[in-house]
Amino acid sequence: MIQFKSMKIVFMGSPEFAVPILESLVSKHQVLAVYTQPDRPGGRGLESTPSPVKRRASALGLNVIQPNSLKPAEVVTDLQALKPEAIIVAAYGLLIPRSILDIPPSGCINVHPSLLPRHRGASPVTAAILSGDGVTGVSIMLLDEGWDTGPVLAQVSTPILATDTTGLLTVRLSKLGAQLLEDTLPRWQAGGIKPQPQDESKATYSRLLHKEEGQLDWKLPAPDLERRVRAFQPWPGCFTQWRGKMLKVLQAEALAGSGEPGRVIGKGDIIGVGAGDGILRLKVVQLEGKKTMDIQDFIRGQTGFIGSILPNIR
Repeated sequence: MIQFKSMKIVFMGSPEFAVPILESLVSKHQVLAVYTQPDRPGGRGLESTPSPVKRRASALGLNVIQPNSLKPAEVVTDLQALKPEAIIVAAYGLLIPRSILDIPPSGCINVHPSLLPRHRGASPVTAAILSGDGVTGVSIMLLDEGWDTGPVLAQVSTPILATDTTGLLTVRLSKLGAQLLEDTLPRWQAGGIKPQPQDESKATYSRLLHKEEGQLDWKLPAPDLERRVRAFQPWPGCFTQWRGKMLKVLQAEALAGSGEPGRVIGKGDIIGVGAGDGILRLKVVQLEGKKTMDIQDFIRGQTGFIGSILPNIR
C-alpha cells in the first residue's frame, strides 16, 4: 500500500471547474500559491470580476497571483523561489512555457475534462455533447509545450446523460477530477505510474466558443439542434429572434416529424419548430427582458407565435 505524503504544490486554474480540485488539494497538501487569470470585465456594468478560483482561494486565505503571461523572466523567477514539488493545472487558460514546466521535480500535472486524446483544447465538455458522444471523462496528464498533448497518468469515464448540459456535466467532471487527482498524486510521487503517450491518430480538438454560435439554424437536423441547446448551456446559450427581440431556448427536445425549417408548429401540448430533419420541441424559453418560462406560459402571452416563421441563418 502506498503511503500518503503531503506535497508542496502550486495550483493554476481559473473557472468553476477548477474549484473542487483546488479544495481537494488544500485539504491534503500545502498549496504555496494559486495562479489564476487576471480579473476581467463582467456583468451588465462590466465591472472588474475575479475568477471563481480567485474568489475561493482568497476565502481560503491562499496566496493569489494573477500574471498576464507566464513568459516574463520575473514570473519564472518568482515561481522558482516557491520551490514547488509539483504544479497542478486545471483549466488555467494560459500556455505554460518550458521555463516553468521544468521547475517542479514531479512535473506540471494537468486535470483535463475529456478522455484524451479526444477533445483537446478550450471547450472539451461542450465538444463532447455537440459530437453526440455517449461517454466522456477526466484525464490526468503531464504537461508538455503543446495543447493537451502530454502523456496520460490516469483516466476515469462517465456516461453523458440525455439531460446533461455543459454546466451539469462540468460539475460532475470537476468532482471526478478532484477524486482522480487525489488518488493519482501519491502513486505518481511513489513511482507507481508509467505515463502513457497519447495516440495522435485519434486526437480531436475543441475550440474557443463565440456568442454568435448560439444562433439556432433551423436548417440543421433536430437532434443537432437539441445537442446545441444542451451544449451551449450556460454559455453562449442558444437563441433565435421573435418580433425583433432575442428569444433564448433553454430546454428543448428533438422529435420525429416534418415541418418547414423555422416554422412554429402547435399540436396539443407540443410546441415545436420545423428543422432540416424533424422538429425541435420547445420546453423552456426566455424572451429578451422577460423571465424564464415554460413554453405554454410563453405562448399564452404571445399571440401569433404558433404558425410564425423564426429566422434562419443565411
